[in-house]
Amino acid sequence: MIHALPLLAPLLLLIASAISFLSPGLRPRFALKVAQAAALGSIAVAVGSGVVLWQFGAGSSPAIGLAPFSFASRLDLVSLIMLGLVSFIGWVVLRYAGTFLDGEPRQGAFTGWMTATLAAVLLLVQSGTLAQLVTGWIATSLLLHQLLLFYPERIAAQRAARKKFIVSRTGDLALVGAAVLLWLVFGTGDITSILAEAREGAVQPLTIAAAALLALAALLKSAQFPTHGWLTEVMETPTPVSALLHAGVVNAGGFLLIRFADVMLQAPGVLAVLVMIGGFTALFGSLVMLTQSAVKTSLAWSTVAQMGFMILQCGLALFPIALLHIVAHSLYKAHAFLASGSAIETVAAARRPGPVTIPDARAVGRAFLLALAIYAVIGVLFGFADKPPQALALGAILIFGTAYLIAQGLADAAPWALTWRTSLYSVSAATAYFALQRGADKLLIGTLPAAPQPGPLEWTLMVLAVVTFGAVAVAQALFPLWAYHPAAAGLRVHLSNGLYVNALFDRLLGGWRLPRPRTDARSFPTPSTAHVQE
Repeated sequence: MIHALPLLAPLLLLIASAISFLSPGLRPRFALKVAQAAALGSIAVAVGSGVVLWQFGAGSSPAIGLAPFSFASRLDLVSLIMLGLVSFIGWVVLRYAGTFLDGEPRQGAFTGWMTATLAAVLLLVQSGTLAQLVTGWIATSLLLHQLLLFYPERIAAQRAARKKFIVSRTGDLALVGAAVLLWLVFGTGDITSILAEAREGAVQPLTIAAAALLALAALLKSAQFPTHGWLTEVMETPTPVSALLHAGVVNAGGFLLIRFADVMLQAPGVLAVLVMIGGFTALFGSLVMLTQSAVKTSLAWSTVAQMGFMILQCGLALFPIALLHIVAHSLYKAHAFLASGSAIETVAAARRPGPVTIPDARAVGRAFLLALAIYAVIGVLFGFADKPPQALALGAILIFGTAYLIAQGLADAAPWALTWRTSLYSVSAATAYFALQRGADKLLIGTLPAAPQPGPLEWTLMVLAVVTFGAVAVAQALFPLWAYHPAAAGLRVHLSNGLYVNALFDRLLGGWRLPRPRTDARSFPTPSTAHVQE
């Protein structure tokens, strides 16, 4: 029964949500205090759950309900990390929203939907049964839909919310199908039992089909190419919603793959597809991000790229690193969105050190050789022999990012201070990668499976990924040399429009002709207009 403690976290937030809906209007002081107190309480529950896990080990609470529709809380390191992460980000976002929406005539309703969404996410990440997982997954999406339509009179908000609604319902069907197949194969809805049998049992065709449906649900939830458009369009919602979406809800796809890691390992072909789609999405999103002028839109494309890289990590079976990526990206992206309002003023007020150095081809070549040398030395110190080939390939991809910094320092006009600083950053990045990778592997040993030995297909995909990311990194480093070429100007226009993939996706779905709601220009939108027909 002690393992049921995590269930208190969503319960507290649901109570706060009910209180908020009792006073849905302007400046609900008591409801705001209760919501923030509930978020703090969920953090306390996460800390207490950590104590329980340390004292009693991993386990599940007694099931509530009848199979296959029973609920139970699963407490292990994966659920504990996600519980603490979501609770902390939820508390920060709620505190920010209390000030950001001050004076908004529907602030109480917003707080109610926000706390309810957080409760659904917390219910999802601690799921001990398939029924609870599906319920939390669908509830999170439906509640977030209300937040996306907080300003229902905005046509862009309607378009993005409807697009997400269709994509999310497709993902829901995939997850339900996966849950049914898992129940048929393993004869139980208990996730712990399913993972244990998948780790020890033989591969079955229905298990591969279930893994494929899990992958499809994760890809749709994580805004992977070509269904990424909704994530880059949800900019008409208040900033706290963007922070919660990009720092929390969108990570549910990665969490799903991590939670069912043992099932996914039984389908190498499915993992290979994840590598290809995730890797392409990461490259595509990062290139488009560089062409965006609006801060929040650039951050949205950054999330697309980051989610692609996380899917790539899961496809390489590096599940501990993928979980580490979720934590790091969530904290970074929540801060980035909440601080986006002051980003322009901060950049404008920064002291300009002078013209940026432009490295030539020789400087870029030296930079990549130096970056790889640093990576090799640090890798030897940490022990290359202990690392799976997938982790080494991922590290090589990451070190290419630091090569761009080193290239700036090795340019002919670069001062010595810039040279040694960029080299120091590269050493720090390589050291941090190996240290965090080793720490994550040791911490999650026994909870998540280790990466298996790669076969010919896996080796081919790893080589292709390293070469592709390396080529893009070289092109980025040399970009100042060809940025003013007419072909580059045309490419920039196409990239800034996302290569028009989103427009094609809109046409595939039949276009979007949305009537403008009839609202009195002299009044604020009322709760009755908060719903649009789907």
